[in-house]
Amino acid sequence: MTKPGAVAGDSGRVGGPGALSGAGPVLRVEDMSVSLGGHRVLDEVTFSIEPGEFCGLIGSNGAGKTTLLRVILGLTAPSRGRVMVTGGTRSRRDPQIGYVPQKINLEPDMPLRARDLVGLGLDGHRFGIPGRSAARRGAVEAMLEAVGASRFADARVGTLSGGEQQRVMIAQALICRPKLLLLDEPLANLDIGSAAEVVGLLSRIAVEQRISILLSAHDMNPLLPAMDRVVYLAGGRAVSGTTDQVVRTDTLSRLYGHHVEVIHVEGRVLIVSGAENQAHHVGDVDPLPREV
Repeated sequence: MTKPGAVAGDSGRVGGPGALSGAGPVLRVEDMSVSLGGHRVLDEVTFSIEPGEFCGLIGSNGAGKTTLLRVILGLTAPSRGRVMVTGGTRSRRDPQIGYVPQKINLEPDMPLRARDLVGLGLDGHRFGIPGRSAARRGAVEAMLEAVGASRFADARVGTLSGGEQQRVMIAQALICRPKLLLLDEPLANLDIGSAAEVVGLLSRIAVEQRISILLSAHDMNPLLPAMDRVVYLAGGRAVSGTTDQVVRTDTLSRLYGHHVEVIHVEGRVLIVSGAENQAHHVGDVDPLPREV
């Protein structure tokens, strides 16, 4: 059994709920390291996500979150270790994985409706004019409804609010019915209310559609109501488990390599770094070089 506070190099995992008893993990990352430009970005990272689990990928800027997502997507090759999706090695364009990127630049005058963008999730990778079949239209309408975007389906995507754009991007990523949904900092530019709506939407999708979710963020607090599991990155190393198992003084002190104090204040979590003698929101401790 993995000891509490284990970091990468042990199993990297300190337990977890296991969304479906007896079912194999949707995602398993095993002893995975990545070196870029001679710099070790990730160091023997190991964790797994079960079917239907909502998992937060937490770490400060430069901790390696985006690099980890790129490895899972097959866009960056690991120096060692492997990534398994539903028990097998994943391909570079794996239909079992949906992805919502970090930065979305949508000009207000772009002649693209929300429903058009969602439909590109079905056939945007093909050459030629998208199909107009009843089945395609039905799939787009169903997904717009599932994410609560039907009311602005005919609006130009560039004119939508940040929260509305996130709903459309989530619909696009989900329309091919993946087993795993990856989201890179989807809450970064949202206000508190919009962030809560997006987290609530994703939590419902995970439960209703049994889709596993891995969402990266530097602040854990907006995710607390929804998370089944957390993967916490610092200095290229990782520890995973439930929030209660990971976000604690002994575990994070071992991960960061110096003493940090975890403080719970009115339903929020803060970390006080002994090295800096400052309080931060979770994930903002021990700034690292800019993320690759």
